[in-house]
Amino acid sequence: MVFDPGRKAPARQTRAGRLTLPAILAFSATGLPLGGMAIGFAIFLQPYLASHLRIPLMVIAGAWFTVRMLDFAIDVVLGLVMDRFVTRWGRYRLWFVAGLPLLMLGIYQLFLAPPGIGAGYLVTWLFVYYLGNSMVTLAHLAWSATLVTHYDERSRVFGLMTPISIVGSLAVLAIPTLAERMGLPNAQAIQMIGWFALLALPVAVAVVVLCTPEPIAPEIRRKPTVPWGDYWSLVKNPSFLRLLLGEAALVLGPGWMSALYVFFFTHALGFSVGQGSLLLGVYVISGALGAPAAAALAMRISKHRTLFLAATAYSLGLCTVLLVPKSHFLLAIPTMVWCGFMAAGFNMMTRAMTADFGDEIRLEQGRERITLIYAFTSLMAKVASAMAGVITYSVLAAIGFNAAEGAKNTPEAIRGLELAFTIGPIFFVMIGGACFLGWKLDATWHANIRSDLEARDAMNAEAPVVETLTGDHI
Repeated sequence: MVFDPGRKAPARQTRAGRLTLPAILAFSATGLPLGGMAIGFAIFLQPYLASHLRIPLMVIAGAWFTVRMLDFAIDVVLGLVMDRFVTRWGRYRLWFVAGLPLLMLGIYQLFLAPPGIGAGYLVTWLFVYYLGNSMVTLAHLAWSATLVTHYDERSRVFGLMTPISIVGSLAVLAIPTLAERMGLPNAQAIQMIGWFALLALPVAVAVVVLCTPEPIAPEIRRKPTVPWGDYWSLVKNPSFLRLLLGEAALVLGPGWMSALYVFFFTHALGFSVGQGSLLLGVYVISGALGAPAAAALAMRISKHRTLFLAATAYSLGLCTVLLVPKSHFLLAIPTMVWCGFMAAGFNMMTRAMTADFGDEIRLEQGRERITLIYAFTSLMAKVASAMAGVITYSVLAAIGFNAAEGAKNTPEAIRGLELAFTIGPIFFVMIGGACFLGWKLDATWHANIRSDLEARDAMNAEAPVVETLTGDHI
């Protein structure tokens, strides 16, 4: 079946494929503990290992670097495998559940680690954690792409899923404060974060599995050989390359800002660490409101236009941070609200657009490739996240900024910090938005793709793929 983008599109939205709000919230349940763990690993775990367990910083850094290098390949391998097999339990549901014990075991061994551990212990359990996290996350993303197939409905669903992760992040951010008020030591607060995830994860996974169906489209049968031609066709696809570059840039921009956040708000704006944390909370909460708003706008003007507008608005808003008077907390709030509101649309839009692109590839190749596609975008996000700290700290060294506690920096170094904090994120975020200028896969194009897919699926439904783990339908 040949797709003709020039023909008239069918109806833009089919209400039969619309998920109810309870169904979306049920499917989003794992976002709560996973969103919390993202903050827990990014902010709290490494200082806990260094201070409470007295592990040298270089050992911690070396363990993280080693596992992240291995982790880069995990997603791609999982993507190749997940898309190739269908079981009686579904294509993605099995992997989603299988990743849970690995994820929980990694969390337990890291957040409740015994004294005296070393590099080997850290590398082992970090690898287990990231393997489980990749299995659960990739399976959930691919599942979402098959669960919701209409262009506008994907914007709506991703827009409502994003705030769940943000709520999880806020919950974890609140735990140390609550523990402090209860008179508990910081080490116990970090362990409480681990227990929060350990208790919430199995409940969330059960809610998703029990409340959400998994549609499996029939596929074109082929000989049991590795489809290298299909993979090469995907890799050189211009839209795929846009998605990869856009994802990397849109992660690197905010990641750059995060790496410099504490230094900028304390040294340049004169806030305390506590005030900076409160403003970061404002930024995060604003994202919970911005995601549904971005989804609503995308249903009116398309995803790629919404993404470019959000990137532009974010960049303009970030410029205003240099206008905030020193140590004036209230006047810093509008900038944080604006930037957090706009940044919420970045990841949400790219994930929804990736799902649309996955439909185009399935129509072209006759096989499901969505997990592999998400695996590559996840890989680019991880590379960008890892590079954010390396690049920004290199910039700090180049401008002569001294990050040591109590250090006195020259006015030139502070000015360099201000410029680095604003120019870097603006540059990369605008590159990310520009990647989707002229993006062809809009609602009309996607409606035609779905029409052809549904017609072909109906023809293939009489000869469904054998539901075994033999791998004979690669």
